[in-house]
Amino acid sequence: MTIRSFLAVPLKSSVVRRLANYADTLCSFDSQGQVRWSDSNSYHLTLGFLGEINLDQVARLEQQARLGLQQQCSFRLHLDRVGYLQVNPELAVLAALSDTGAELVQLQRRVVEIAAQVGLPLDHTGYRPHVTLGRLPVGAAFDHSEQWPRLDQSSLVDAVVLYQSKPGATGSIYTPLFDIALASQGVPQAILS
Repeated sequence: MTIRSFLAVPLKSSVVRRLANYADTLCSFDSQGQVRWSDSNSYHLTLGFLGEINLDQVARLEQQARLGLQQQCSFRLHLDRVGYLQVNPELAVLAALSDTGAELVQLQRRVVEIAAQVGLPLDHTGYRPHVTLGRLPVGAAFDHSEQWPRLDQSSLVDAVVLYQSKPGATGSIYTPLFDIALASQGVPQAILS
């Protein structure tokens, strides 16, 4: 048995609410209904797709990730722009993107290394961690970015989760298979609450 999976950072509920409000604002620019908007309950910061993996690989990945991420510290993530990312020849996503600080780059590299150690190579060349707000066909005419409101959201990155992705009637259904808390060193305790 295989499962479709990806590694991601869960977002705090307050950030999800603010991103959902932001996406609602962007909906007003989608007059032709080209964007299939994501349910805010599925918002997360995707670090990388693993594709189809088996349960043995899930167990090995969890074991390796627990070891490999034990020294990884939590940090603040700043989502400061929305852009298009082409995910395959037919599909693009409208995504909240980060200023890609050193901590996020380090976390993504570490996740790629961990996956490779258990025989799950992640092609991260040109890949950008992102929060998918909606999906649309490549070449769709939904671009009024000069009119979009400014995105300015901050979130604590304090865990990495392996999610299973299953197709659902209104979009994918994501189920956490394991989560790994990041060390709280370096982040003031007041921010963690």
